[in-house]
Amino acid sequence: MRIIKLDATNSTNTFLRQLSHTNKLDDYTVVVTNSQTQGRGQMGTVWENIPGKNLMFSVFKEVSFVAIDDHFYISIVVSLAINKALNTFGIPKTFIKWPNDILSDNKKICGVLIENVIKQGAIKETIIGIGLNVNQTSFDNLPRASSLKQITGLHYDKELLMLEIIKNLKDYFELLKQKSYNVLKTAYEANLFRKNKPSTFKNAEGSMFLGFIKGVSNSGKLQVLLEDNVVKEFDLKELELLY
Repeated sequence: MRIIKLDATNSTNTFLRQLSHTNKLDDYTVVVTNSQTQGRGQMGTVWENIPGKNLMFSVFKEVSFVAIDDHFYISIVVSLAINKALNTFGIPKTFIKWPNDILSDNKKICGVLIENVIKQGAIKETIIGIGLNVNQTSFDNLPRASSLKQITGLHYDKELLMLEIIKNLKDYFELLKQKSYNVLKTAYEANLFRKNKPSTFKNAEGSMFLGFIKGVSNSGKLQVLLEDNVVKEFDLKELELLY
C-alpha cells in the first residue's frame, strides 16, 4: 500500500484524482495531509479544520466490479468501514447519518466525499475522501460538530486510525466484490441515525414534515414512513433531516 504524505494541499481528493490521470495507481493508494485548504463535502459544502489536529485522507480504489446502478454500495462500504474503526477505538454511540456522515450520539465527527470515475457508462474507479475530527477541541459556529478527543478526552494517533479504516475498507470491498449486497445493506441500515424514530424533515421547497426512517433503497434513496402510512423514497437533493 502506497501512502503519500503531504504537509498541505488544497484537497486530497483533487490531488489523488490528478495523480490518477498521469499514473497507473494501485488499489488503496492513499494521500494524507496535515492541512487541507479547500476541503470539500457533500453538496459543495466546505469542511473546516485546524491544521495537524484531524485526519484528512483520500483512497483510490478500482471498482469496475460495481454496476452503475449499485453505486450506492460504495458509500455503504465506506460508512461501515469508518463506523467499525471508531467502534474498535471505543467511540460510543456511533451512527451513520444518511448518506454517509458519521455521528457520535448526535454530533458529526466524520464526513465523506466519494467521487466515482465513470467511463462509457460504467464505474471504473472511485476516490474516497474522508475527513475525521480527531484531536481538535473547538468548533466555532458549528454546534453539531465534535471530535474523538472532545467525546472521550483522549488523544488519538491519526495514522493508527487511518490504517484501521483502510483495513476495514478492504474487508467490506471484498464483500461487495462477492456481491454480498444483503449483508452490507442490513449492516448499514442497522446503524442508521434515527431509524424508526419520529423525525422532522425539510423538503426541497422548505416545508417541514414528520416521518420515520425505515431504510434505504438499493440506489441509495432514503425510505421514510409518512403520516399516511406510505413509505416514500427521497434522494439527497430532496430531503434534509432536522435533528
